[in-house]
Amino acid sequence: MLPSSLLSSSLRRCAQVGATATAAVVALAGPAGAHVTVNPDEAARGGYAKLAFRVPNESDRASTVKLTVSFPEETPLASVRVRPHPGWQATVQKTTFPEPVEVGDLVLEEAVTSVTWTADEGGGIAPGEFDEFEVSVGPLPDEDSLAFTAVQTYDDGEVVAWDQPVTDGPEPERPAPTLRLVDSADDHGHGQASDRTAQAAATGDATTSEATSGAGPADPTARTLGVTGLVAGLLGLVVAVWGRLAGRRGET
Repeated sequence: MLPSSLLSSSLRRCAQVGATATAAVVALAGPAGAHVTVNPDEAARGGYAKLAFRVPNESDRASTVKLTVSFPEETPLASVRVRPHPGWQATVQKTTFPEPVEVGDLVLEEAVTSVTWTADEGGGIAPGEFDEFEVSVGPLPDEDSLAFTAVQTYDDGEVVAWDQPVTDGPEPERPAPTLRLVDSADDHGHGQASDRTAQAAATGDATTSEATSGAGPADPTARTLGVTGLVAGLLGLVVAVWGRLAGRRGET
């Protein structure tokens, strides 16, 4: 007969292992899933892209009621068009440059430098929710990447700036949404549909019913599903061990 003290000790160890592993996984995955990101995270240089700024709500008590996305003035975009978003009002800020700026074959005297989305009264992104805000931009510059600064404002007054540069080193705590830029031949189709859609939108031919392009590898939803599956597996292991030990106890 299996001693009850050994059974209790085994169950406690299983529970502790499961709880520790679950806490570690959630702690690692939580911050990554809470970042403000741009999706897709890759597009072709010189082309157009439809971008969605994905905004998860980090707070457990306040709603996100405003988002401001700034566009780099060093490499201005000739075309920035905002897709209407029900429940939110968009304000587009343009800046006139002291001197004309050459961008590829274009010479720009002004460009959009920020877009601010403000929730209607009583609206916003509630705790546990996320939302996406879409723009059509282009032509994209001949650079390795394009970083956007995002500022997220909550209805309790908290303001979070996502403005830290993304490098090859460890990911910063508040990374700026960053779009990788590649040659068209290296795109392998990841951003081609998005480019065609965005270019059509820039000329007024796109419909507002078209679905947003899929997220890249850093999709927070995919991370969340992966974490959930791992946690479920750990809990299942605990239950299986408990059942086996209890069965042995019943046989003796």
